[in-house]
Amino acid sequence: RPVPSAPGNVKGRTESFLPPRERITRTDFHSASGLPASLRRPPFDPITMSLPFTASGLRAALGQYATGVAIATTLNGEGAPVGLTINSFASVSLDPPLILWSLGLGSALLPNFRDRGHFAINVLSAAQQPLADRFASRQPDKFSGLDWQPGADGVPLLPAALARFECRLEQAVPGGDHLILIGRVLGFDRADGEPLIFFASRYRRLAAADFATATAGNPS
Repeated sequence: RPVPSAPGNVKGRTESFLPPRERITRTDFHSASGLPASLRRPPFDPITMSLPFTASGLRAALGQYATGVAIATTLNGEGAPVGLTINSFASVSLDPPLILWSLGLGSALLPNFRDRGHFAINVLSAAQQPLADRFASRQPDKFSGLDWQPGADGVPLLPAALARFECRLEQAVPGGDHLILIGRVLGFDRADGEPLIFFASRYRRLAAADFATATAGNPS
């Protein structure tokens, strides 16, 4: 998400958020850094970094942030399982144990997740890309033939996921064209495996060496 500009983000202006005795200009900072002139970066100028501010351009820029892939699941008003593929999942707090994800206001599943009171987050492995595609599609019964298990309040827990979090909805916060769902983790489990990665609008995989290094010191 865009980061708000700090006070004084103008070339040559003093940084007003610093104590008076520590205020320096950006130009002074670079000249005082001790680096050879050839290695100094020019003062930051936000104008030179700006692009045409369009929804598609912002989406592309946000897509430069690599994420994992998960499936959020719950039950609808008739008690049938529903879910969708997401990559907006994030941790919030360990004490209390809170996580969040967001859902577009136009999603047909929004009432289910908002009103049910419980949901699950199923973090996918690289081998589960077909499952990610299924839950991102318009297929009517995404759970057909899937051997899922009921979790807290009956919410679906998917098999072979790298991690599964059973959550109670703690808070639903409006956020522009999305609803941010904050959940309290009631239970979880995890398994070893290679994660499914999403970057620049495509699924990706960790390099074999990176995966081996990442899993070498995993706690049980």
